[in-house]
Amino acid sequence: MDIEELRRRQAPLKELYRKEPARAEWVLSAEGTIDPEGLRVILRTGHGDVTAGHHPATGGSGKEACSGEMLLDAMAACAGVTLSSVAVALGITLRRANVRVEAPLDFRGTLGVDRSVPVGFREVRLLFNVDSDADEAGLANLLRLTERYCVVFQTLRQTPTVSAAISRISEVP
Repeated sequence: MDIEELRRRQAPLKELYRKEPARAEWVLSAEGTIDPEGLRVILRTGHGDVTAGHHPATGGSGKEACSGEMLLDAMAACAGVTLSSVAVALGITLRRANVRVEAPLDFRGTLGVDRSVPVGFREVRLLFNVDSDADEAGLANLLRLTERYCVVFQTLRQTPTVSAAISRISEVP
């Protein structure tokens, strides 16, 4: 995609959101059915069902998707698309580019083996490897703007308010 095509696609949306800011607010969601016997969740996505289960380090078979890895997949996907879009906007040609996300996780925390070990990732590292004619300043700007506009990166960096609730399924007569 070139800059003109990107602008053609985004210009009407930008104009709409400037005139009617409320139209820019969407509620994204994910939903799944819990399979208590199989200790898994079947997620319905716009691209087919995904079955999530325990990571092998917590007793899983390794056949199901791991939610921690899915979080890293989401970061890689968002950052990769954002990097591509920013490169187009800046006129930077990427002949090839790869994205990798790494995050150390000590499974003693989630298994309750050691209460002093936190549950969750301690650090998330976003790494790009690109083949481009851009100079170092251009690449630095590309990275800075990718960080700025990547939804998943900014969500993890800024720590949103997170809540949980539980309710009973209504009995159907």
